[in-house]
Amino acid sequence: MAKANTTIKGRGAQSAHVPDRFGLAQRHTDGDWRDVMETLDGPPVKLRTTVTEEHPKTIISFNRSPDIPFDRSINAYRGCEHGCVYCFARPTHAYHDLSPGLDFETKLFAKPDAARLLRQTLARPNYRPRPIAMGTNTDPYQPIEQTYRITRELLEVCNDTGHPVTITTKSDRVLHDIDLLSEMAARRLVAVAISVTSLDPVLSGKLEPRAAAPEKRMLALETLARAGIPTHCSISPVIPAITDEFMEDIITRAAAAGVKRCGWIPLRLPHEVGPLFREWLDIHYPQRAKKVMGIVQSIRNGRDNDPEFFSRMKPDGIWAELFRSRFRLACRRAGINTEQFELDCAQFRRPHTGGQLSLI
Repeated sequence: MAKANTTIKGRGAQSAHVPDRFGLAQRHTDGDWRDVMETLDGPPVKLRTTVTEEHPKTIISFNRSPDIPFDRSINAYRGCEHGCVYCFARPTHAYHDLSPGLDFETKLFAKPDAARLLRQTLARPNYRPRPIAMGTNTDPYQPIEQTYRITRELLEVCNDTGHPVTITTKSDRVLHDIDLLSEMAARRLVAVAISVTSLDPVLSGKLEPRAAAPEKRMLALETLARAGIPTHCSISPVIPAITDEFMEDIITRAAAAGVKRCGWIPLRLPHEVGPLFREWLDIHYPQRAKKVMGIVQSIRNGRDNDPEFFSRMKPDGIWAELFRSRFRLACRRAGINTEQFELDCAQFRRPHTGGQLSLI
């Protein structure tokens, strides 16, 4: 774990934090040996981001969760360089013997075969279209998308086949594909959600160090909305006593930008995210840490996290009801809708993947 008052700049997590729920060996640096190495070689080398290409056999993940509005998703990347310390997807790195802490944001995986695999799946005779959610686990527009363009390729497949898709991101890099998104939006094939956690760039720099600054996200929302693309502002996560003060202003700004819909999601701390977030609090907000976690536990039935369906997304208690009431009132004043966008599945046509052409 990182030492108190020691910050790893440019990263959200402040330690590797290897989980013990899979029986993995813990990583420890011997103090004496570390001092000797620093004397001989100097301070540790700055953390670098590495990308490994992986080649899965399938690309769509299906789920039967009753409390989320989609049943299938695609993640072009594994791990996320944005480094959001609160990210509920961090524990997925533990399945691969990697740390949900620093490894999650520095050891990334890209899936360059994603578009080809998607075409293969959509071509199956028994495939039935429903909106594909992108950005549900890791951000499809994180920095390495600039090089790999996997998200762009996936959108091209969806556009070619008339398949609807939803996108969630914290990056204004989504504007690089505004030409394609505009074309899809005209056919009711796409909706884009941009997550805005706060309006304070300093705070955002601590919470989500490599994500776009708040002003860039607000500008991206406005640009998408003006282009006629169904745009949703997601205020997530709402962190008690840290980011909840921005809720009303974010909604007001979103409405002024032409955004028609907003939503909010309370902070979730599953598995290793809890210790990582507590460590972050101890470093950045030590005087507020007890209050923050006290409110978190009050809306999660006395626990850091509630894993149960429905209640994990809809916390209980006085504080939860306060946040809920504030959100509803702010949306009403701003003329913001809280419903999901309806996309069109009727335009779907199976792609041709080789062999004899269909006569139908």
